Amino acid sequence: MYVVKSPLSDANLKTVSEALQGALVDLVDLALVAKQIHWNVVGQRFRSVHLQLDEVVTLARTHSDTVAERAAALGVSPDGRAATVAVGSGIGVTPEGWVDDTAAVRALVEALGAVIARMRERIAATGEADPVTQDILITVTADLEKQHWMFQAENG
Repeated sequence: MYVVKSPLSDANLKTVSEALQGALVDLVDLALVAKQIHWNVVGQRFRSVHLQLDEVVTLARTHSDTVAERAAALGVSPDGRAATVAVGSGIGVTPEGWVDDTAAVRALVEALGAVIARMRERIAATGEADPVTQDILITVTADLEKQHWMFQAENG
């Protein structure tokens, strides 16, 4: 079996691999949460919220792939399995059943806020260890913060 060797020191690789794995778990869960609410949102703003949720799903899926591939490039096996995501995500419980548009937006604001807070910790942790990974995490966080702002504005 071929094993990819990282150019990073063992200590830096540990820091970076933890950051990337955590980011992967949060992004996979964010995509799942947004899709679950997307299927169940109801209310006067159904269409706009429904479409906005799909933007978050696409964003989270795209960035999760980038994060996983960065881990693989450094010789770290990314783990996006359901059991791993369930145990490691920083996102709270997703509403069950039909979700009115106001509650749907509130749930996304909370989910995005939780992921952003953890991403910012990862940005700080990876600065010295691997600026390339840090740059990826900064880009992801900027996109998440844009969605966070848009969902906050949705409920006023």
